[in-house]
Amino acid sequence: MKYVRLFSLLFFCLSCHTVQAGPQIEHWLAATGARVYFVENHDLPIVDVQVDFAAGAAFDPPGKSGLAAMTQGLLDSGVRGMDETRISDRLADLGAVLSGGVEMDRASIGLRTLSASDKRSPAVEILRAVLSSPQFPAKILEREKARTVEGLKEALTRPEAIAGRAFWSAMYPSHPYGRQATVESISALKRADLLAFYRKHFVAHDATVTLVGDLSRAQAEVLAEQLTNGLPTAASVVSSDGAETVPVPTLSPASEQRIAHPAAQAHVLMGLPALKRGDPDYFPLLVGNYSLGGGGFVSRLMKEVREKRGYAYGVQSYFLTMAQAGPFEIGLQTKKAQSDAALKVVRDVLADFLTEGPSETELLAAKQNLVGSFPLRLDSNRKILDNVAMIGFYGLPLDYLDRYAENVDKVSVDDIKAAFARHVKLENMVTVIVGGQEDN
Repeated sequence: MKYVRLFSLLFFCLSCHTVQAGPQIEHWLAATGARVYFVENHDLPIVDVQVDFAAGAAFDPPGKSGLAAMTQGLLDSGVRGMDETRISDRLADLGAVLSGGVEMDRASIGLRTLSASDKRSPAVEILRAVLSSPQFPAKILEREKARTVEGLKEALTRPEAIAGRAFWSAMYPSHPYGRQATVESISALKRADLLAFYRKHFVAHDATVTLVGDLSRAQAEVLAEQLTNGLPTAASVVSSDGAETVPVPTLSPASEQRIAHPAAQAHVLMGLPALKRGDPDYFPLLVGNYSLGGGGFVSRLMKEVREKRGYAYGVQSYFLTMAQAGPFEIGLQTKKAQSDAALKVVRDVLADFLTEGPSETELLAAKQNLVGSFPLRLDSNRKILDNVAMIGFYGLPLDYLDRYAENVDKVSVDDIKAAFARHVKLENMVTVIVGGQEDN
């Protein structure tokens, strides 16, 4: 055993030294006030661009849940001089693709284009127009509202969707993170609402621009200015350090909510608001959670719930970091008749882990996996863009990716126990069971 452990430690130390350093990130402020992050990479003749704004679902006004998503989704539905069909056809001609999405904290819109100037320049011009002159046509808004309402009605029949909505509402009962789009809130949206949200939140000096690919620094500077100099100007919705002005959530007392549903399986979620992006406890919680429920078949939850008792095909836990404390969540599906038994095992495993932390063997396995798999998070322009955009939007250190392996390596069992004690409190855990045992 001594030689096996020595070999394992040697393997881990070697793996730390062979992990690729993160990409070289250049950072500056554009004349418009936008924060710009650039990674030069000439391996492929491609440029990836993403522009982020503090315009996520947490910024939906009360009674208008769904507004952020609708605003972002209709940015490319028509701009000055081009309707949505013309935009789509022109992008197809150029071999370029627009993308984007809405999270709790941010709204994003991005572009992938070939780097040759005859392709890149007109593609960037389309993105510039989408950002600076969206028209939000009334007919398209009504079409998308109808689609969204139908999708929402369908989702509200599915146990996993019901569980997720109830879970977030229970964790964040009086906080923007807990607001949920409804048929009523979507149906009531007006074009004026989208215009007002756009003018308030899609602001140049609050924008974060990330560029990755086949560009020079000088070209990147010009492109960032081009994309942001036509954006609205308004009072900032972010603080001076770039953090979103989302209020701090308060922890609720532990609770359990059971929702009847005819599905064959019960859907179980438990958790609480736990971890803010940039918190110094991030790495101890990341490493510890791998052993608890984030490491697949090697995690304690999987071993106890699935392998030993066969209560579920899968069970997992994770931390979702956001501008303010995002959730720690444990989730599983199980037969109705055994939902209570499965929930008891999960609670027992969590309580034991909070007391004991991982073993040294579990700790070593977690570190080896997290460090060994890290290069896969940076093996494409798209993945580099995602990571650098996250660094930029949340104001993380520019060497965050360079120091990832080091920060994982230095975590100890005591660090994990202390971090879990600070962030995962049983007296504040909320539990939601949809289609549980009591429905039989």
